[in-house]
Amino acid sequence: MRAIAAGAALCVAVACAPAPGDVIDDASVAIPGVAATPPMGWNSWNAFGCDIDETTIRSQADALVSSGLAAAGYRYVVVDDCWYSPQRAADGTLTASSQRFPSGMAALGRYLHARGLRFGIYAGASEQTCAQLSGTYPGRTGSAGHETTDARTFASWGVDYVKYDWCSANSDLDDQKEAFTAMRDAIRATGRPMVYSINPNSGVTSDDGVPGARHDWGGVATMTRLTNDISPQWTTDSGSNGYQGIADIIDASADATARVSAGRWTDLDMLEIGVGTSLTAAQQRSHLALWAMMAAPLVAGNDLTVMDSATAALLRTPGVLAIDQDRAARPATAVTADGTVRTRELSGGRRAVSLSNRGATATTMSFTPGTGVPVHDVWTGTSVPVGSDGTVRVTVAPDDTALFETTSGGSGQ
Repeated sequence: MRAIAAGAALCVAVACAPAPGDVIDDASVAIPGVAATPPMGWNSWNAFGCDIDETTIRSQADALVSSGLAAAGYRYVVVDDCWYSPQRAADGTLTASSQRFPSGMAALGRYLHARGLRFGIYAGASEQTCAQLSGTYPGRTGSAGHETTDARTFASWGVDYVKYDWCSANSDLDDQKEAFTAMRDAIRATGRPMVYSINPNSGVTSDDGVPGARHDWGGVATMTRLTNDISPQWTTDSGSNGYQGIADIIDASADATARVSAGRWTDLDMLEIGVGTSLTAAQQRSHLALWAMMAAPLVAGNDLTVMDSATAALLRTPGVLAIDQDRAARPATAVTADGTVRTRELSGGRRAVSLSNRGATATTMSFTPGTGVPVHDVWTGTSVPVGSDGTVRVTVAPDDTALFETTSGGSGQ
């Protein structure tokens, strides 16, 4: 095992700052007064896709509360694509589908707020939403040209979070900048603080990588999607233009480290924990651990009404959530060039260290916090013995991630 000095600063491919020309807007934050820590919640798309209605959303909201996830911090309930009528009203406003949401979206917002939750909604930045672009849902009700009207509508419904998808094959940066900035400014003008979550990658194909990875959108949006859509698989090997597996996003994640600060979060997409059966328990642990290490928003995507106890317990793991929500807002940096060892500076002089095994067999991994430095296992909350040489050694299962917290810096391999 090669020794690496504590606090070593390596500018490897996954941990270098974006070039100054990649900054889209130099505003300190897009929407003042929101998301001092990464937003946490639940989104309808991974479990239900277009098959949503108000009964489903209310049931999921109730389960978010009864499962203890809301108390753990998962408070945003985001209604994704396919909630709206396929045509705008005569006055140009968006309306809810009368079949799917007969009580209306304002009533849904009140339902969520009464339970201590926050209301999130989906819209498209182009002429169509993504479901309309793909032919899954009828109509052309994207917000292009309607930004002011739609932002006011969302504010009147009590919306707290807007997910805004590009949904176009047009990859012109000026067009994207204009569209996403227009909705940002419209949200600001309402006077209602709403988390603004953008995905500039949806529909775009490029050999140079997707816009969310190439540019720093932190002055435009509260959350910016880094990759294309996530899939409940460990890896898809599809490149930047297709669905991404968990490991694919982990590999891409540290590329935007220098862009992250309070109110300017890199979105690694929704959690696939408890979605389908293709991810092992170890892979799901790595999923949560590495999202937390990168200070990413934690938005569950599973069906909460049928969630098993192991999934609920994993999503509620206190130490992992505390790392994600640390107010120092400093994401992890890679200590090793392959990113299997990462460290994150936390508030109060603490440090988190992750050791990820990407091999096919269990392996011994280590880091060096220093002699006499207290260390505890974040998964169990128990103290960890440090060897006489000041090194912690642990056996890590395939695709799993060991996670530790120390009171001062340390790194390893």
